[in-house]
Amino acid sequence: MKKYNATVMVVEDDPNDQFLIEHAFREIGVTDPIHYVGDGAEAIAYMMGEGKYSDREKYAYPTFIITDLKMPGTDGFAVLEFLKSNPQWKVIPTIVLSASSDLDDIKKSYMLGASSYHIKPNTAEELRKQLAVINAYWITCQVPQVDITGKQLHTNSHGKLGERFPQASDGPTDTHLISSVAKGIVSRGRVSTNGSVAKRAPRTRGASRQG
Repeated sequence: MKKYNATVMVVEDDPNDQFLIEHAFREIGVTDPIHYVGDGAEAIAYMMGEGKYSDREKYAYPTFIITDLKMPGTDGFAVLEFLKSNPQWKVIPTIVLSASSDLDDIKKSYMLGASSYHIKPNTAEELRKQLAVINAYWITCQVPQVDITGKQLHTNSHGKLGERFPQASDGPTDTHLISSVAKGIVSRGRVSTNGSVAKRAPRTRGASRQG
């Protein structure tokens, strides 16, 4: 993750959790830009470069994503589904960090391409330790490089094992199709969230988690 210019995107609706994640990352020495979005729809808008996110100098395409699952608006499954549906972007390491220990949530996250699934700990110190382990692992991993728009950089496959596999960057990008797919995913994610997630009471910074 640190082998090139990294940008972290955190999909999290709770401002207190955003604060705790930011503080934990900075405490363990992460200096890369961290951008926060409040739900799956905003995360998809970021990845597509829509609205204010069209400024890729300020909002470079994320090279590492952490997403909650159950959020008001559009859920975290929509983020995973969108990445999986787009060959250009599905290679980005994407971690689920959720309070849910539901076995179906865990299974569906991996089915949709999550790189790993972690349950939010109960204290700020436990969160710091958890993110330190996650960061230490990914900092040693080699991942495909992308430009600031998220487009994978072309690699030379000639005469190599991977020559028989087409590259995601081969051929034109159908932006209209990607936009149409994104709208459908956001709509499904919003319906799912509204039908299954109760509102949580706000947490104070550093408070123990209740679920």
